[in-house]
Amino acid sequence: MDLNVLFVSAEAAPFAKVGGLADVVGSLPAALRRLGVDARVILPHYGFINNDAFHIAPLFDFEFPRKTGVTDVLVSKTEHDGVPVYFVRAWPFFGFESSVYSQWNWDVPRFTFFSQVAMAVAWELRQREGWFPDVFHVNDWHTGLLPFLLDLSKPSPVWGQAASVISIHNMAYQGEYVGGWMWELAIPGRDHPLLVTRGLTDNMLAMGIAYADKVSTVSPRYAVEIQYPYMGYGLDGLIRARLDDLVGILNGLDVELWNPQTDRMLASNFDAETFATQRAANKRQLQADAGLEVRDDIPLIGVVSRIVRQKGFDMALPALARLLAEQDVQFVLLGTGEADLDYLVWRLGKEFPGKVQVYQSFNAALAQRIYAGSDIFLMPSHFEPCGIGQMIAMRYGALPLVRETGGLADTVQNYDNGAADEGTGFVFSWETSEAIYGTLQWALETYRTKPEAWQRMQRRAMERDFGWEKSARQYITMYQQAIQRRRG
Repeated sequence: MDLNVLFVSAEAAPFAKVGGLADVVGSLPAALRRLGVDARVILPHYGFINNDAFHIAPLFDFEFPRKTGVTDVLVSKTEHDGVPVYFVRAWPFFGFESSVYSQWNWDVPRFTFFSQVAMAVAWELRQREGWFPDVFHVNDWHTGLLPFLLDLSKPSPVWGQAASVISIHNMAYQGEYVGGWMWELAIPGRDHPLLVTRGLTDNMLAMGIAYADKVSTVSPRYAVEIQYPYMGYGLDGLIRARLDDLVGILNGLDVELWNPQTDRMLASNFDAETFATQRAANKRQLQADAGLEVRDDIPLIGVVSRIVRQKGFDMALPALARLLAEQDVQFVLLGTGEADLDYLVWRLGKEFPGKVQVYQSFNAALAQRIYAGSDIFLMPSHFEPCGIGQMIAMRYGALPLVRETGGLADTVQNYDNGAADEGTGFVFSWETSEAIYGTLQWALETYRTKPEAWQRMQRRAMERDFGWEKSARQYITMYQQAIQRRRG
């Protein structure tokens, strides 16, 4: 398949990760390459990236003219999971030395410049290596300017052939009010009627949505939700205007990385055939490490998450406190986030010593042990564009308890209470503590009174295919449609 795709992103695992965007850009290109697509990635060369550990080496440099002078750009390269990855660093302007994101006012100029430089690097690759993208796949607001820049270049016989796709990983972050910086950086005015009539000419995400040839989100349900004000964050009208070009494609999972049969972090490896006898050792190890009573019969609820309102912890923490006071249940949490919620999490641990263990940090190995040792995995999100925690939990035999939203609704089938012996978890709809409390009670009752049904549910969950191949094929179809639209 002769199809060249360049992913342009602020994040890509394992080099730079803040959220789920990094997981997608870190694994989808490899899945595409396995299907014959020449997919590559470009991201800023952040100062914290360990060049030696990732075998990153300088490739070439060039001069990039700007409104206020000339910038020297250094392009470095490595290969990860078979995918060529390019890193760009520039002097004297780039400013990506310390972190992925800084204060908003500084992020706008540096990601604007990154979008410009990404196009320049693509041109250099064409000149030096004979490789040029058929599709620029940009991600979230940070690279939302690029489809507009491509639109400006449409008269060129080369740039006019390059299509653009934007993936929305989280509609809540948009890069708004960038007009002053656009002028400073010599970016022409955006006159797209979809932007002008809605007053969105200074919104980076809106630019990407308006000018891209195709628009995608990270789950089919989220593609529907962002068409309405509650999830659209002011861009729902723009989304509805692009419905013919909108596609919801569910994120996949790196099933080689997340594999309980080979995971070296676990006390006992298992799969869908052996979990009934082998998985319990992981629960016992987690209980022991967390300072909890080691008992097979007591249900253990696990959380691995950012502790923020989006993830529903403003609703979940009161429900958990009530449940812990009333029932024989254990709770382990790994994560940190908003200060007021972090305090409530810390206080929960102090209120219920011996029943609760809180790790207010991030530890990848511990996260894997929580997935493998928990009975119930809690994800009570207000909104969740896709989420991978619920997929990992199911793969590791922990039944997810989730709100019916976004990718959670697309991936977790609600237990039918034995009617037809179906389901892979527990699902609630209302955004209230009472709904979480009631659903937790239902899950705990099922755990205690229907152990055989619980194990059948675990098996169904573990047998779900969350690999990337199906989604990657949908992306290929979308790329072909974007190229057809661009080349007309």
